[in-house]
Amino acid sequence: MAEEEKRSKLFALKPLIERWPAVAKPEGHVTFRTKLLWTLLCLVLYYILTNVMIYGISGATIDMFSGFRAVMAGASGSIMHLGIGPIVTASIILQLFVGAKIINLDLTKAEDKAIYQGTQKILVIFVILLEAIPQVYGYLTPSTGLKAMVGPIGANAIILAQLFIGAMIVFWMDELISKWGIGSGISLFIAAGVSQAIFTGLVNWLPARTDLPLSI
Repeated sequence: MAEEEKRSKLFALKPLIERWPAVAKPEGHVTFRTKLLWTLLCLVLYYILTNVMIYGISGATIDMFSGFRAVMAGASGSIMHLGIGPIVTASIILQLFVGAKIINLDLTKAEDKAIYQGTQKILVIFVILLEAIPQVYGYLTPSTGLKAMVGPIGANAIILAQLFIGAMIVFWMDELISKWGIGSGISLFIAAGVSQAIFTGLVNWLPARTDLPLSI
């Protein structure tokens, strides 16, 4: 009875966690070739998505955190705008709560660890919205054409949906690499973002054109 009382209230989320969409774990040993293949596929997809610009944002959009996008594995003005920010933030919040014993979970137990990981997945959804909404209503200004087509609220909703989809793709790729690939997806995307920024800075000698729109 005492053990039941000590259980975290997060166990109430167990039915939801068990039904939550997730990347399936490999049943047996994953060969190095398979791990390398999935890692390369996710890396190529990441580079492609960093060049898929958000539809409908104005050319006057300001990104106050553009200098940190590479470290956060994001790309300004693309659907990868948020990068790994929501994943890292959700992980830090949960780790702090568990470490401070605010959340009573023993990560040495398989059941508690499963609840912890499942809760983190749910928390990522809320953090994505928490980070995306201020971006949409503060910095990622919709273009005049998009607002004329669907109205200001609809334009903001379209941009918000693109940010949400991009962040969820990053989250799923991180989970895919962790289970089927090599190492951590977060570390891979950070390295990819920094490498891309260094390479672009070395070969691009022309100054940036600030008068060009970020999207159509």
